[in-house]
Amino acid sequence: MTYLRATDLPAKPAGERFRDLLAQPGILGIPGTHNGLAAQQAKAAGFPACYLSGAAMTASMGLPDLGIITVDEVCFFIRQVTRASGLPVLVDGDTGYGEALNVMNMVRSFEDAGAAAVHIEDQILPKKCGHLNDKKLATAQEMAHKIAAAAHARRHLYIIARTDAAANEGMDGAVARAKLYMEAGADAIFPEAMNTAEMFREFAARMPGTPLLANMTEFGRTPFFTKQEFESFGYKMMIWPVTSLRVTALASQKLYAAIARDGGAHHCVDAMLTRQDLYATIDYAGFEALDETIVKTIIPEAMPQSAL
Repeated sequence: MTYLRATDLPAKPAGERFRDLLAQPGILGIPGTHNGLAAQQAKAAGFPACYLSGAAMTASMGLPDLGIITVDEVCFFIRQVTRASGLPVLVDGDTGYGEALNVMNMVRSFEDAGAAAVHIEDQILPKKCGHLNDKKLATAQEMAHKIAAAAHARRHLYIIARTDAAANEGMDGAVARAKLYMEAGADAIFPEAMNTAEMFREFAARMPGTPLLANMTEFGRTPFFTKQEFESFGYKMMIWPVTSLRVTALASQKLYAAIARDGGAHHCVDAMLTRQDLYATIDYAGFEALDETIVKTIIPEAMPQSAL
């Protein structure tokens, strides 16, 4: 598959393809893919969708996840992942990059870049990772305005409202916010940083019929739960947001230490993806074959001879 060939491109808009996945039975597992190669590897493993985490994007740029990244920078990642994999991608939209008009601009920009879905959170800037302390929240009405703006701007984008209120306002506050966000036009709710199975179950029980997203990030407040466990709690989607970046970053760290220690990477070859496997993942042969079918030497017909 190559995005360069029109016949390989999906016929349906990305948001509709994401909805089709959610219409299927069971929970949709969505792995974080911090670049195009990771997205191709997730697709090869059988995942039908992928996720772009703000924390993973910023960390890959050497930045903290504090709302520093811009809409245009996120769109670069969206284009990279969607072109490489062709999968519908759920994107972390942070706080929407501003107020209502900024949210509308984000939605239009994300759709144009190829996104299928976005989640927007009810923090205020400077925002923090949902699993850190001292998060500051927008009012419920301010967040509802953002959700309404996003719904007004979208053509097909699936809109997920994230609430970080459980830590500050308890379950009652989080549920009240979630209901307001659904009334404002959200398609689904993402309750962030809940820390027990009972909390996940209670939230789902109090939001019957609402598609819910669960976050399985490592080293946070949420204990390790499997896809099957989240499904049993009543959730329709789950993400592993930064997992691919964490694994890749540790491997790189070990590599650079080995080169510095040994004067070369000769002891790390067994940990490398071979040239053959890398080329197979990125479809090197497919691009080369496509180039050969298009770029051919065309010999012009001889110029007609004059009768004189």
